[in-house]
Amino acid sequence: MSANPADRKRKHSHSSHTITELFTAQQKPNTQSSSARAEGSGKRNKLDCETNPKEKEPAGDTDVALGDRQRTGLGAAATGTMSSKNMYHFPSSKPRGIPADAEVVDISSSPDNSPSPKWSLMQQKNGMRKPGVNALHPNPAGPKRMLVKNFRPARKVDPKEFLNQVWAKVDAALDTVFGGLEIRFSLEELYRGVENLCRQGMAGEVCDRLKVKCEGYVAKELKSKVADLTGRKDVDVLRGALQAWATWGEQLKYLHWIFCYMDRAYLLPRQESLHDIAVNLFRKLIFEDARLHPRIVNGACELVAVDRAGEDMDRQMFSDAIKMFHDIQVYTTSFEPRMLALSQEFVVEWADRTSAEKSLASYVKAAKVLMKSEMERVEMFGLDSSTRRDLLTLLEDRLITSKESRLINQVDIAELYEENAVDDLGSLYSLLERRRLGAKIRPAFMKWIEDTGTTIIFDEKEQDSMVVKLLSLKRQLDTIWKLSFHRDSELGHGLRESFEIFMNKTKKTSTTWGTDNSKPGEMIAKYVDVLLRGGAKAIPAQLSRTGTDKKPEVAEVEDNEDPVLDEDSEVNNQLDQVLDLFRFVHGKAVFEAFYKKDLARRLLMGRSASADAERSMLSRLKTECGAGFTANLEQMFKDIELAREEMTSYKMLLEERNQRQSIDMNVNILSAAAWPTYPDVPVIIPTQIKSAIDKFEEHYKSKHSGRKLDWKHALAHCQIKAKFPRGNKELVVSSFQAIVLLLFNGLKEDEHLDYETLKTATGLPPAELNRTLQSLACAKLRPLTKHPKSRDISPTDTFTLNTSFSDPKYRIKINTVQLKETVQENKETHERVAADRNYETQAAIVRILKARKTIGHAELVAETIRVTRSRGTLDVQGIKRNIDRLIEKDYLEREEDGRYSYIA
Repeated sequence: MSANPADRKRKHSHSSHTITELFTAQQKPNTQSSSARAEGSGKRNKLDCETNPKEKEPAGDTDVALGDRQRTGLGAAATGTMSSKNMYHFPSSKPRGIPADAEVVDISSSPDNSPSPKWSLMQQKNGMRKPGVNALHPNPAGPKRMLVKNFRPARKVDPKEFLNQVWAKVDAALDTVFGGLEIRFSLEELYRGVENLCRQGMAGEVCDRLKVKCEGYVAKELKSKVADLTGRKDVDVLRGALQAWATWGEQLKYLHWIFCYMDRAYLLPRQESLHDIAVNLFRKLIFEDARLHPRIVNGACELVAVDRAGEDMDRQMFSDAIKMFHDIQVYTTSFEPRMLALSQEFVVEWADRTSAEKSLASYVKAAKVLMKSEMERVEMFGLDSSTRRDLLTLLEDRLITSKESRLINQVDIAELYEENAVDDLGSLYSLLERRRLGAKIRPAFMKWIEDTGTTIIFDEKEQDSMVVKLLSLKRQLDTIWKLSFHRDSELGHGLRESFEIFMNKTKKTSTTWGTDNSKPGEMIAKYVDVLLRGGAKAIPAQLSRTGTDKKPEVAEVEDNEDPVLDEDSEVNNQLDQVLDLFRFVHGKAVFEAFYKKDLARRLLMGRSASADAERSMLSRLKTECGAGFTANLEQMFKDIELAREEMTSYKMLLEERNQRQSIDMNVNILSAAAWPTYPDVPVIIPTQIKSAIDKFEEHYKSKHSGRKLDWKHALAHCQIKAKFPRGNKELVVSSFQAIVLLLFNGLKEDEHLDYETLKTATGLPPAELNRTLQSLACAKLRPLTKHPKSRDISPTDTFTLNTSFSDPKYRIKINTVQLKETVQENKETHERVAADRNYETQAAIVRILKARKTIGHAELVAETIRVTRSRGTLDVQGIKRNIDRLIEKDYLEREEDGRYSYIA
């Protein structure tokens, strides 16, 4: 029982003892209970036990003053619930008021009988000092009162009996806990009892008894609850194991509270813990049981199988199972290997079945969904990183690597290209790229591009739309490369190589007039002519960036490159795309021939939509092919500028001389070497025009002596004013059309001119006259009327002025046949290019022999192909024929060993 310090003082003040009695009292054995020292240590240990309830300081640990109060208490716990009144019987003296047979022992105090080794220190802490000389002789100044505490009598208790009595209470408490009964015992008193046993060196025996107790409980009662479920499904066995683990976890809380001191003071220094002992018992006796172990693990794996089947999985059970596996330390040894083994069986079967049943796109989508769901399950339930790594490796091995041939099948991939399945191709590429196999689709990619491109360039019925189709194909492939293939450099090289291959394929067909000319070169030049003549209006809808038939993602990619969509930028963008096609063409001679001819028409007829676009295209060609390629083209522009200046000075001269002409004539003086060759078409020029032409020629020759002017009337165009019954019009016509229309001046409205009359009056060849009359009398706008009406011109037809001719516009453009290329002109251009290629090949061979002196046949052919590649390369047989021609011309000779040597 605790005593207030003031009360103790009063009690001591009423006691009178002699010095001898005091000395005798001090010489008695120090019976101060070691529980006082244990208390201080116990409090520190109690703070380490996280679940120990707050305890009151035991009353029996306080020293009691002399007198009757010395016998008022024996140190029992204040609660009284665990009174030791009948625990022990000692043959010693009893305090007053207590029967002789009532020997009382406190289980929370130590049974140690030895004096305290710290007697002097503890007495000093209580305000006393060890008896000495000064204590026996009072101070000469006067007597002093000395207060001396009495001590409890020494108690002699058998440690073994103490252990048994304490364990009996602990064992009863454990039975209550394991039985799930209502807790009626004091956790504090049990904790004190275990602590005192440990302090007396009996911790090992307490631990052994606890292990035996727990092992018996786990092996019987707890295990039986799980074993009773072995006749049911594996999931039910898993559920029973989880319930047993949860029960065991709740019971462990009480064990931790009661045996906290033993856990910290005895087990911890031995690298053990109460928790580890409990986990090991559960793992050894329940989880590792031969009947239960496979059932518990398979139960967790069955939950995964249910989820993979698309059914509702008991997520809470699976989460608890994973937590239990981690807690009992069997995750990596038991669950993970089994789960991965079953996963491998599932993935292998799934991959074989799905790849056989579904298309390539569907298989890729399903594979990505499966991989995503597997990884989401790992993240959701907190599976180990090793599980995630091994499972992901398994999925990639079985879904990608083992199915590589299926994923890169050329036929299946070709279907995706045909459908322009950008998303599906992107999914396929990203799936392959997980194993760095994205470049594996390059062969299929190049094969489809080459086959598709070859079909386009050799389609004789769709030659006019060749470039539009090629640009659409290039645009589609660029989009696939950017969006689906994430700008993979390997696939980008494959795309360009494929275009280069099919763009340079040659075939002697009717469209090339039996030559080896590159048809794409010709069609690219014609498409550029359409763009430069028509501007942005001439761009097809499927190629326009403002078109509405594009996918949103495609428009987004292109708009990010150039957000400005005005007319000039639209034309420049198209020229850039065309030039990209042009780069793939090796034989630039065909393009140059047709581009020069079309440029001449645009410059002479004034048909260019934009002078800036013309200059821009010329600058692009100069950058791409060099200054030599564009020298003649630049000269053509200079001739137009010089001719304009020449005509300005000529008209100023006429004004100075007051020699104004009745017609406004403009003449373009062209350099014969820079411009295309045009045939001379015989025609009878009207007198007024002839007079103006002669005056200009006389002026020019007087200014530039030694030069000859060769007039090309087929390239001229005129603006004439016509009076029709329904109104006056200004007609823009060719020179031949103007000559024919002038013949109807002065005729009556119903007066006819027959075909022969027109032929004689114009002097035009029949073919040229037929085209001219057809454009005037059979087109949409008809200034003349043909009799009888038909679409073809015959020598028996007659023509009159169309009195009903009318149009809302005052200035009308009559389409001229001369602006369109004729079949004959196309054939002549191809034949001229083919002949020039032979001359260029022969010149290259001579230059090679002149530099090498001697060379073998194979080396000469290879070198010839290399140096003539930019202009257009002949096939091997063509090169061999030119070698034979040079031998005939004595430029080189064939030696005995088959080599060629140069003849100086």
